[in-house]
Amino acid sequence: MARHLITSALPYINGIKHLGNMVGSMLPADVYSRYLRQRGDDVLYICATDEHGTPAELAAKERGLPVDEFCAQAHDAQKAVYDGFALAFDYFGRSSSAENREITQHFARKLNENGFIEERAIRQVYSPADGRFLPDRYVEGTCPHCGYDKARGDQCENCTRVLDPTDLIEPRSAISGSTDLEVRETKHLFLLQSKLQHEVEEWVSRHEQDWPQLASSIARKWLTEGLHDRAITRDLDWGVPVPADTWPELAAEGKVFYVWFDAPVEYIGATKEWADQDPENRDWKSWWYEADADVRYTQFMAKDNVPFHTVMFPATELGVREPWKKVDYVKAFNWLTYYGGKFSTSQKRGVFTDQALDILPADYWRYFLIANAPESDDSSFTWEHFTATVNKDLADTLGNFVNRVLSFSKKRFGDEVPAGGEPGEAETRLGEEIAALLAEYETQMDALQFRKAASALRALWSAGNSYLEEKAPWLEIKTDKDAAALTLRTAMNLIHLYAVVSEPFIPASSAAMRAAFDLPDDTAAWITEAEARSLTTLAPGIPFTVPPVLFAKLTDEDLETYKERFGGQPA
Repeated sequence: MARHLITSALPYINGIKHLGNMVGSMLPADVYSRYLRQRGDDVLYICATDEHGTPAELAAKERGLPVDEFCAQAHDAQKAVYDGFALAFDYFGRSSSAENREITQHFARKLNENGFIEERAIRQVYSPADGRFLPDRYVEGTCPHCGYDKARGDQCENCTRVLDPTDLIEPRSAISGSTDLEVRETKHLFLLQSKLQHEVEEWVSRHEQDWPQLASSIARKWLTEGLHDRAITRDLDWGVPVPADTWPELAAEGKVFYVWFDAPVEYIGATKEWADQDPENRDWKSWWYEADADVRYTQFMAKDNVPFHTVMFPATELGVREPWKKVDYVKAFNWLTYYGGKFSTSQKRGVFTDQALDILPADYWRYFLIANAPESDDSSFTWEHFTATVNKDLADTLGNFVNRVLSFSKKRFGDEVPAGGEPGEAETRLGEEIAALLAEYETQMDALQFRKAASALRALWSAGNSYLEEKAPWLEIKTDKDAAALTLRTAMNLIHLYAVVSEPFIPASSAAMRAAFDLPDDTAAWITEAEARSLTTLAPGIPFTVPPVLFAKLTDEDLETYKERFGGQPA
């Protein structure tokens, strides 16, 4: 049995995420994890909130909360949304955990022992009013390029230009608002990535041919431009402390590791958190240490996270000189836009995950997002497209099929699966078609081609409708009751098949379809090719019920309401 380690990019603690974040990392990882579990593989899906860095401290300050309390509340709020989306993490941890602190400090010590960390003096903005050095995001001012007066010291949100705090016009402290700022010398730790360039290049060369072009091209671009030594510490109150046994002076000054250094380590840290809940039965190291032979590691992320996971964190793992598991396959996604523009919290434009669940059940969103995943290029969310997809694929093609079959059969044959005659040519052709489509679905899921997998799943649903229209049991019953019964029994077997194979995409609806049949021991995890050809899983006489409507059609009034609430096309 194969062992699959799966991680998705850690959602940052500062705020509920939008739909683009969901489809670019956690949702496809969940769909893939569910599929692998169905096929009998040993799967460990790990994720966590990314809790360190200046935005967390600033958000806590705005809320008037201690940063640890803010992060605890924000973690629970995010986890509630992900539960609402039915994301089946094996564990959803926190980068502020003791386990992550322990492993991050271990990595730093090893990198230092191996000559890949250097202490350097740099010049940094200092605020006498606050009595502290200010990391880049703690400095605000006017952008010298576009004049935006709330630009941060790392980047202007308005024009997206990368900045240095000293570039800002009339800079001020984001903590106190003081404009009395100085530039002083301080010391920080630097990871000497330049010394690891050749090793990272060799490692990427061994893997990039298997990755999607998006992931490999981004990794290659960073390597072509050359890896630069990067500071891995900051002057913050919240973060993984620099260990005093190795850097006593910096520890005494309160230096912490920068979020980009400790966050990737949290994949390992969260696995240890998971194991520490049941140490007698869970071995975290078997997934991460000397695990190349029996663990396949797949990561899911949007393209902005690709450099960290294909270049920077592998450099860290290589520099540690220990056999830590490195990623085998990077599934990278482009952007999901909102009417071609960016989702924006400040401008209240776009759909955020908690709002989505307020409007419609998770399965509506899960199916639409995966069926339109931004794999080969950016894709645009529009309410018109969303409404059309829900109505055509979910309500008409799948939901209406389930309701028509079960309602008609109950009305004409009672509440048990009817017997009918022997399968004929139409059933044989249907079985061949279903087996071929199921094989295509499996092929695309194995290849992590989600849009193509969704297309194959949609084709499976459509095949049932075509069969029903061809056989027309509402006409058959007038002249041949056994023929009508056979058609309905075959269609019910299709419903059960749909319930099983659709589960990674629409788990709640799949459970409702499966629960419609009172099977004494329904343990089907997957549908075999033979079962797909014969469509005889459900024997005559099995009781069934008609479930509530699986998917309600969305109206023009719904469309206008959504557009008014969330904003239409960006200017």
